[in-house]
Amino acid sequence: MFENLVNQDVKKNIISDIRGNTLPGAILFSGDEASGKLTAALETARILSCHVRTQGKWMCECPSCLQHKALTCSNLMLMGPRDCSLEISASKESFLTALKNNDSYLAATRYLFLRSIRKLTLRFNGILWQGEKDYNKIASLIDSINENLELLDFPRELPDYADVEKICEELVKEALKLENDFLYDSIPVSQIRNMEEWAHIKSEEGKKTVIIENAERMALGVRNALLKILEEPPADCQFILLTSNRNAIMQTILSRVRTYSFISRSKIQQKDVINRVFHNETFDGSINDFLLSYLEVSPEIIKEEAKIFYNAICNRKIPDISDIVSKCKNFYPRLELKLFLKNIAAFQRQLMYTQNGAEASSECMKLLRECWDNITLYNQTPVSAFEILLRDISHLNIVREGVFKPV
Repeated sequence: MFENLVNQDVKKNIISDIRGNTLPGAILFSGDEASGKLTAALETARILSCHVRTQGKWMCECPSCLQHKALTCSNLMLMGPRDCSLEISASKESFLTALKNNDSYLAATRYLFLRSIRKLTLRFNGILWQGEKDYNKIASLIDSINENLELLDFPRELPDYADVEKICEELVKEALKLENDFLYDSIPVSQIRNMEEWAHIKSEEGKKTVIIENAERMALGVRNALLKILEEPPADCQFILLTSNRNAIMQTILSRVRTYSFISRSKIQQKDVINRVFHNETFDGSINDFLLSYLEVSPEIIKEEAKIFYNAICNRKIPDISDIVSKCKNFYPRLELKLFLKNIAAFQRQLMYTQNGAEASSECMKLLRECWDNITLYNQTPVSAFEILLRDISHLNIVREGVFKPV
C-alpha cells in the first residue's frame, strides 16, 4: 500500500485504519503544498475500491485498480482548485525525455503525464458542472483532450517521437486553456449540491470517493452546504478533504473529520521525490521550486516586476504598467498573476507594526483580492486591472499619510 507516497510516515496510520476497518467516512489530509496529500488521497480511493483480498497492492490488476491508476474510474470525484499546468509541463518533459532515450522507466513517465492531465480534467465531471452556462464549451475542450489522450494511452503502441511530441504540445495547450479559462478559484455551492446527489446514488460496484482539494478556499455558504453530507456520509462513499492551512478550515467541519498530518519534507527528501517521480537527478531545490522552473516567466522576474510596481506606489510615481504586463507575458498562465500579487502582499507586510499600518495593510489585501477577481472572474485585462490597483493603493497611501515604504 502507498508505495508511491514517498517520505511520509503518516501513511502508516492510514494503512492501519484501512486494515482495521476504522477509517471514518470523512477524513482530512493536512500538510504543506507538494507534501503528497493528493497522491495519498488518490491511493486511498484506489485501495478502498480494490476487488481482491490482498487489498491495496500497487501492481494489482483488478478492473477497479486499473481504472483508478489511470484516473478513469467513474467512482472517483475530484473537486477544488489546483494549479495543474506546471505539473503537466514537468511530466511532459519527463515523458518525452524517457521516450527519446528509450529509458527503462518510460512506462512510469507515460503514466505520470496521462495522470497529470486527468488530475485537471476530473474536476470537470459533467455531474458537477450540470447547469453551468459554459459547460458546452468545456465539454468540447474535454472531448478534444480525451481524443489526444487516447493516442498516448495504454495499451496502445506509441506513435513516432515527432508525433508524440506534437500530441503532448497540443495537450499542454488545451489543458492550460481549460485551467485558465474555466477552473474556479473556489468551489461553487451548486457543485456541492450536485456532488451530494451523486454521492447518495448507490454504486453498482466498489466504493465511491470524493476528494476536495484546497478545502480551506471554500466560501462560507459552500462550507455550510458540505456540512450536511459530512454529518452523515453515505456508507459506500468516502470523503477526503485536503488542505495546506488547517487553521482556515471551519471548526464545525474539523469536528466531523479525522485529521492525518503530513510532515514538511526535508530538502534531501524533496530531492528524492523529484528524482523518483520526474527522474530528474540534477535539480537541487524544493518540489515547488522545481515546478516553478516550468513557468514561462521565472519567479525572479515576476518578483522584480512586482517590486517595481510596489515601489512606484511608495514613491508616488506611475510605473509603466504595459511594460510590466509585457515582461510577465500577460500573466498567462494565471499562476504568474498569483505570484505577482503574492509578492506585493509580502512587500506590504512591513506595515503591520503600527495601528495605522495594520489598517492600511488590511485595506491593501482587499484591493489585491479585487484585482485578482477583476482579471479572473470579470475578464478585465491585466493592464486595466493594474491601473485600478495602482489608483486605489496610491489613494490609500495618501489617505494613510505615506505609510507604504519602498522595499
